[in-house]
Amino acid sequence: MSKIVISGSGVYAPPDSISNEELAASYNRYAATYNKSQEIKNTNGDTAALKESSAQFIFNVSGIRNRYVVDKPGILDPERMRPRILEYSDEGVSIQAEMGERAARQALEAAETAPGDIDALIVACTAVERLYPPVSVEIQKLLGSRGFAFDLQAACSSMPFGIQTARDAINSGSARRALVISPEICTARVSFKDRETHFLFGDAAAAVVMEKEGESKSRFAFEILGTRIYTQYSDTVRNRFGFLNEVSVDMKPEEQFFTQDGKRLFREIVPLVSGFILSHLAELGLSASGLKRLWLHQANSRINRLICTKVLGREPEDEEAPLVLGEYANTSSAGAVIAFHKHKDDLERGDTGVMCAFGAGYSAGNVVLRKSR
Repeated sequence: MSKIVISGSGVYAPPDSISNEELAASYNRYAATYNKSQEIKNTNGDTAALKESSAQFIFNVSGIRNRYVVDKPGILDPERMRPRILEYSDEGVSIQAEMGERAARQALEAAETAPGDIDALIVACTAVERLYPPVSVEIQKLLGSRGFAFDLQAACSSMPFGIQTARDAINSGSARRALVISPEICTARVSFKDRETHFLFGDAAAAVVMEKEGESKSRFAFEILGTRIYTQYSDTVRNRFGFLNEVSVDMKPEEQFFTQDGKRLFREIVPLVSGFILSHLAELGLSASGLKRLWLHQANSRINRLICTKVLGREPEDEEAPLVLGEYANTSSAGAVIAFHKHKDDLERGDTGVMCAFGAGYSAGNVVLRKSR
C-alpha cells in the first residue's frame, strides 16, 4: 500500500462561548423556578428539589471551564435552555455546512492544496441536521471539490472511521485526495435542565486533508501507520430520538436528549479503550513507550488520564496527553482532531503518536501517526 499522510488540519469554533460561571448561574435560575413550582403543586413535599450547580462542581467532575456554542442567548435563557437554530432557506447554507466549510478551508490551506484537488469528501460526525441532501454534498458544492461526498456517523468515533474510509479509498484508487470533516453541534443534543450533563458539550468543527505522501505539497505531513475501528453494543450512552419520534411538550429528557450512566461508562470505557490502543500498537509492531503524543477524544479529564496511564504504564506528562477540554468541552468526534491540530507542531520528524476517539455504541477508532516532515 502507498504511504498516506494527513497533510493539513483545520478547526473552527463559533464566536460565542459560555463559561462555567455563566452556565451554572443560568441552570440555578431554572432550578429555583422549578423548585418553587413544585412546592406549589406538591404541598406534601414528595418531589425532590433540584440541586444547584456551580463552576467548581463542573470543573471537578469534567475538567471543563468553557465551551463554544452556536447560540449563547438561547442556552442561557432559563425559560428555554436550548439553542435557537433557525431553519435555512433552500437558497441558504445550513449551519453544519457553514461550520464544516470553514474548518475545511483551513485544512486545505495548511495542506497547500485547492478544493478542486479533492475528489472524496466525507462528513464524519455524530449526527447531521437532516436526512438528505447530505451535508457533505452541500459542503462539496460550497468548496467546489470534485468526485463524491457522503455522510458517515459513528458517534464520537466518527473521525477515525472517516479517516480509515478515506485511506481505503485512496489506496484502492477511487480517490487521490480526501477531505474528512466533523461539524459537531453537540449543544442541540443535551438537556441544559439536567445538572449531571448540562455542562458537557460544546460546538466546533474539525477537518483533515489526506493524500499520498509523494503527491503532498505541504510543509508538514503525518504518515498514517495504521488505522483500526471497533464496535461493541452498549446503551450506556444513548440518544434514542430520531425521525420516527413524535415531538411532544411532555417528552422527557431521556426520550429526546443525550443521556448516560456515567459510573458504568467510566468502569467500562477505560479498560476497553486502553486495551484497544495497546493491541493495535502491538499489531503494528510498535511499543507504547515510543509514543510521543496521545490525542484522545476529549470526553472527561479523569477518563483521559486513566486511559493514558494504562497505555503508557505511568502517569502521562501534560504535553504527552494534551487536553482541549478546558476551552472546548466535549465536541464529540471533533475533539481528538482539535487536540491534534493544536498540539502537533512541536513534534520532531519520526515522532509517533496515536489519535484515538471513543464513545457511544460502544465505538472506538485509532489512527497511528508518524511525523514524516
